[in-house]
Amino acid sequence: MDHCFRRKRLGLLKPLLSVSLVFASFLMIHKLKLAEKDGVGVKQTRGADWCGPECFSFKQGAGKSAPVSSVSPVRNDLDAHRASNGTPTSWDAQVLNCSEDASIRTKDWFRRLDARFHQFVLHRHCRYFPMLINHPEKCAGGDAHLLIVVKSVIEQHDRRDAVRKTWGKEQTIDGKRIKTLFLLGRATTGKDTKNLQKLIEFEDQIYGDILQWDFMDTFFNLTLKEVNFLKWFHIYCSNVQFVFKGDDDIFVNTNNLLELISFEVEGGRVDNLFVGDTINKATPIRNRQSKYYIPKELHDKPYPPYVGGGGFLMSSQMTRKLFVASQERELYPIDDVFMGMCLQSLHLRPQTHPGFRTFGITRRKVSPMNREPCFYKNLIVVHKLSPEELLRMWSVVHDKDLVCAHRTVM
Repeated sequence: MDHCFRRKRLGLLKPLLSVSLVFASFLMIHKLKLAEKDGVGVKQTRGADWCGPECFSFKQGAGKSAPVSSVSPVRNDLDAHRASNGTPTSWDAQVLNCSEDASIRTKDWFRRLDARFHQFVLHRHCRYFPMLINHPEKCAGGDAHLLIVVKSVIEQHDRRDAVRKTWGKEQTIDGKRIKTLFLLGRATTGKDTKNLQKLIEFEDQIYGDILQWDFMDTFFNLTLKEVNFLKWFHIYCSNVQFVFKGDDDIFVNTNNLLELISFEVEGGRVDNLFVGDTINKATPIRNRQSKYYIPKELHDKPYPPYVGGGGFLMSSQMTRKLFVASQERELYPIDDVFMGMCLQSLHLRPQTHPGFRTFGITRRKVSPMNREPCFYKNLIVVHKLSPEELLRMWSVVHDKDLVCAHRTVM
């Protein structure tokens, strides 16, 4: 009898979950409609069905390029120049047809490799993917001083919403134009991918700030977001001067970030500018339970200096250099380490700045210092906050009545 009851209960669970998902979808659509504003969103039709490291099932398909409502003369001149140099003038990864490299299966080291890395290694040569949502017009006009680029996933609408209302707000500060983009892949296997895709397309129609590629949004594929964005920037963003790249769960003091940029410009340190919370002398983690576990077969030497991927700043010149370097490096499953490897290829090191706290103000999450607004007022990047914490801290930090102590020089 108990067995029959369990079967009946499990039979009811699936339709209940479906109803819950539909209800959650309606709530999200309602929330998005309340926030609806004028903007241009470009929807794309999903072509290839690519599963990512957890489920590699490659099929051939086409990714359509997003139309541009208008093209400036500057853009036409730039396209002509790039065409003469063999550089694509639009996203050229239109068809996905990338099968595994079967020759790797014969290698001794592959047979010893932890099985969870097999699909990553077998498809590591698959680098650029069709775009599902594109906004080539985002950098047009040459008026963007700073492009804020945020890594996110489809389900984290509340995080994107909080970022748009705070440090990721598109605005002009002291004559410096700030624009924002969110980087996404496809929803992971096992989720209601069709409904989630429709939701993200609807969200993009409202805000017009999403770039989405046809690869699955998994931890190992964060590096794909790096290399695909670098190529996208190389094609479309010739006139943007600086790029801030971060996660969707950080606090950024935008004014302090702009002050840092001005300081670097005045000091003539722009060409190789790559600054953040630098990690030196790190080695691969061998603990199999760790999210960042790397087996010896994959990497068996210390990491080069790299910055925490929670948030870092780079100049457009450095972004283009990293694009070239990234094409010559094998993909690595930890994205911030991969960027350090690209810097190493350029014989460069990241610049450390104490205002970037990608591990929080203190590493003890229970420390009251991590919630002290005066620290946030004087820092640039702090990791890690929930959407509610971000909105609350942003409000407190920008309260004109907030009084913080100042150091005095005796």
